[in-house]
Order: sequence, then C-alpha cells, then structure tokens
Amino acid sequence: VGTLPEGCDSVGRCFCRPEFAGPRCEQCSPGHHSYPHCYACSCDARGAVDNNCSPAGQCRCHVNFAGHTCNQCALGFYGYPSCTPCQCSREGSLHSTCDQETGQCSCRPKVTGLRCDSCVPGAYGFPH
Repeated sequence: VGTLPEGCDSVGRCFCRPEFAGPRCEQCSPGHHSYPHCYACSCDARGAVDNNCSPAGQCRCHVNFAGHTCNQCALGFYGYPSCTPCQCSREGSLHSTCDQETGQCSCRPKVTGLRCDSCVPGAYGFPH
C-alpha cells in the first residue's frame, strides 16, 4: 500500500510514499498513524509536545492540555488555548476542577465568586 511505483532499491529496501516508512513501507512515518491508511496526526501546535502521535492517533499533550489532538484544556485548567490552572478555593469549592471555558469553580452552599472564595450576600465568616 505504501510503496511507490519505482519499487525497491538494489538491497531490497522499498521506496515509500511520504506517509509510510520501514524497509517494506509497512508502517506509518513519524507524524502519521493508523497503518495501513497513515493519516496525518494533526496535533494542535499549542497543546501538543510535537506533531507525532501514537499508532492510534493520540498526540502527546503538554500537562495543561488534553484531547486526541491536544486541542482542549485538561481537567484542572480552563480557557483554551491558554489553559490556565483553576484556582478554586480549597475551603469554598466542592472540588479542585473548574468550568473549562469560564474558570468558574463549583461552590459550596453560601459561598460565591469565580474561585469560591467569599460569602454570598447575607452570609459571613468565610471560610468557616
């Protein structure tokens, strides 16, 4: 599938199409996946370590990115493409993750704010 019409050289190494590699063009070249089709990895330039991916097409993401091509924020981060860490108050939040678009943390009852770090009107004594 991956060989060029020219065939092979004098030692039997085949001439491969650009997306194929190996002595007989039996694997995908770097930056491609899913042999025998060898699709381009298409890793996100901001979120991926490089444009290489696993044989199944999973790109290697920087710690704050996620997704098949690293084109979204990982849990605990928000605001793609910057993917800023969530800064949820440990005392006022239900958990340490936030809305991946807005950064809004999930607040405990009677607690408010983007980071769940203040009391709702009429309540007092944060964080207790």
